[in-house]
Amino acid sequence: MPLPRTMARFNKVVTNRVTTPFAQLLPGTAVVEHRGRRSGRIFRTPVLLFGVGDDLRIALTYGADTDWVRNVRAVGSAVVHTRGEAVPVTAPRLGNDPQASWAPLPVRMALRAIGASGYLDCTPRRAP
Repeated sequence: MPLPRTMARFNKVVTNRVTTPFAQLLPGTAVVEHRGRRSGRIFRTPVLLFGVGDDLRIALTYGADTDWVRNVRAVGSAVVHTRGEAVPVTAPRLGNDPQASWAPLPVRMALRAIGASGYLDCTPRRAP
């Protein structure tokens, strides 16, 4: 089971506001900018981000049933801010790998420890 919902709520209100400015600058982290599926508001969520082939993979440390994942899937796109770059992404797809074999070893061990087997793959939108 991924991290508890109570921790997710606390992070959404407190931790995310503190970490968001830094998350887009640090290796392995990013900020997903997404539109609320009901409100239409723009939200920014810090995430763990990895390149897998031509796609960007986001570890779902709170599972797939979070607001930001549902927003990205409903709209079908988002913008990933990482290392000072804004990358539009499309085609969000859920995946599951209990071994987290795609992740670097330290991250793999942490994901296994918390039981976070899900991930979200997105395709970077190529410039014409």
